[in-house]
Amino acid sequence: MGAPAQISSARAARGIAILESPRSLLAGARAARISSGAVARKLGLVATRHILGGSLHRGVAAKPPCAIAVEGSDISVRSQAIEVMSKPTVLVAEKLGEAGLELLRKVANVDCSYNLSPEDLCAKISLCDAVIVRSGTKITREVFEASNGRLKVVGRAGVGIDNVDLQAATEMGCLVVNAPTANTVAAAEHGIALLAALARNVAQANASVKSGKWQRNKFTGVSLVDKTIAVLGFGKVGSEVARRAKGLGMHVVAHDPYAPADRARAIGVELVSFDEALARADFISLHMPLTPATNKIFNDETFAKVKKGVRIVNVARGGVIDENSLVRALNSGIVAQAALDVFTKEPPEKDDKLVQHENVIVTPHLGASTAEAQEGVALEIAEAVVGALQGELAATAVNAPMVPSEVLTELAPYITLAERLGKLAVQLVAGGGGVKDITISYNSARAPDDLDTRLLRAMIVKGLVEPVSDTHINLVNADYVAKQRGLRISEERHPAEGTEAAPLESIEVRIANVESRFSSAMSDSGDVSLAGRIKDGVPHLSQVGSFSIDVSLEGSVILCRQVDQPGMIGKVGGLLGDENVNISFMSVGRTSPRQKAVMAIGVDDEPSKEVLQKIGSISAVEELVFLKL
Repeated sequence: MGAPAQISSARAARGIAILESPRSLLAGARAARISSGAVARKLGLVATRHILGGSLHRGVAAKPPCAIAVEGSDISVRSQAIEVMSKPTVLVAEKLGEAGLELLRKVANVDCSYNLSPEDLCAKISLCDAVIVRSGTKITREVFEASNGRLKVVGRAGVGIDNVDLQAATEMGCLVVNAPTANTVAAAEHGIALLAALARNVAQANASVKSGKWQRNKFTGVSLVDKTIAVLGFGKVGSEVARRAKGLGMHVVAHDPYAPADRARAIGVELVSFDEALARADFISLHMPLTPATNKIFNDETFAKVKKGVRIVNVARGGVIDENSLVRALNSGIVAQAALDVFTKEPPEKDDKLVQHENVIVTPHLGASTAEAQEGVALEIAEAVVGALQGELAATAVNAPMVPSEVLTELAPYITLAERLGKLAVQLVAGGGGVKDITISYNSARAPDDLDTRLLRAMIVKGLVEPVSDTHINLVNADYVAKQRGLRISEERHPAEGTEAAPLESIEVRIANVESRFSSAMSDSGDVSLAGRIKDGVPHLSQVGSFSIDVSLEGSVILCRQVDQPGMIGKVGGLLGDENVNISFMSVGRTSPRQKAVMAIGVDDEPSKEVLQKIGSISAVEELVFLKL
């Protein structure tokens, strides 16, 4: 194998030319004698992405008024009258801070229409280039279709985008942006407020006094100083909570697979595993996103691992707690108290057992509800929308930009392979140190300039980060998210023999300076290493550590290191068959006969913990891991 050639940083940083200029469109219209409708549609598209305050591109003054006749059409386009030179229109469908509105009004016609019904929104949206909403207005596929292609930007004033149909937005070339940072301090402060209120029974004592009672002994609290708080999710909000908890004299431990160790050390926080955090904590503060991996992560099994009498604060997402399990833990005394700002269903039912529990204090999702945070969110989303209307690819974009169809067609199977390699690799990482250094190697017969790897890199980041994050990652924001999470990604290229018809022979992902849940996944250089290729149009896992295997990545995977001996495939297959787990693919890679071997098993269903334990108890099996795709 030849020496790796580093991918050109200049080429990697190049943007995608999404739209043509107005001048080139008009010239093209004259040359091709296209219809006036086609010209208008093209110009309308350009208007929303290139025009700001009457100028074409930033820093380029608009040309003087002129008349352009399009040969073969039935119209004469005159710049004094055409819509392309006007300001874009932004619909603000829910209340927004005045600072944000002022910024929007400088560059756009702003229509503040609140409490629109779905029908009224669909009727109005065809006149708008952008719309800004909070959580109460749903931007559905019907809304995008009603816009007739004019809507180019959706701004979500906040973090969550559950009320926006991202698939429809992407299909119709509409950029979706959010405001993820402005409410960080407000959410952290609310978490600390609930922490203190919980420790000193503030809510219960307040209600008691107002009812005419004076029960000092009943509401004796606990001190925060010298107690251990586990911050689960060490992102923006979690790290701010940790800072404030340190100021209160608390010992702070944290768990987050992507938390940079240097940032944690800088504020005196110890990064630990999830189970260790549970075992050591007197207080637990939740700041993890709601993803399939974290949905109901606090359940009966988790509560069985905590220190008895622990107190829990949740200002993150309601769904990370199984609320029935929390009620049982409160009733049994495993959890002494809980303070909740978020719930699985909002608002919860009036007679909800958790809400009414005497050892629970609740607030109605107030994490971001400060005057300062609301103004900050308004400015952040206004800036993002203005940038998007100028044609900039915003760092807070949460869906993909338009990509040429021929590029997507060629890279489609490799995009899937890249994401799945990322998903598998991050699941192999163990310990509390976090993922930081990733190397991506491309084996290709093509010349460096003939292979744009940005999509592939973005999909690997997506696979690495999305399972433990609520961030939606795409070509627009992958590098930004990686930087924010302290990931250092390097790319290298190895020349491969063969035809240039296929863009790639294989992709390898290596994670350095981490421990592994499956020691056989460690390469000779000490990195977690996985490689994959495309076979008959389907992504395949081709290498785990130093073991060569061949297993389809169309389902989840069981990796099993064993002593190579007869009957192993039958034993493992029999146990899975007894569990009614369907095997889609199986491959064994070995160092030499009767020595070490790795069995890779593709499965359509998730095996139970019991059957995995049975496989692990086979005498020839040395280690086992289940990787979910």
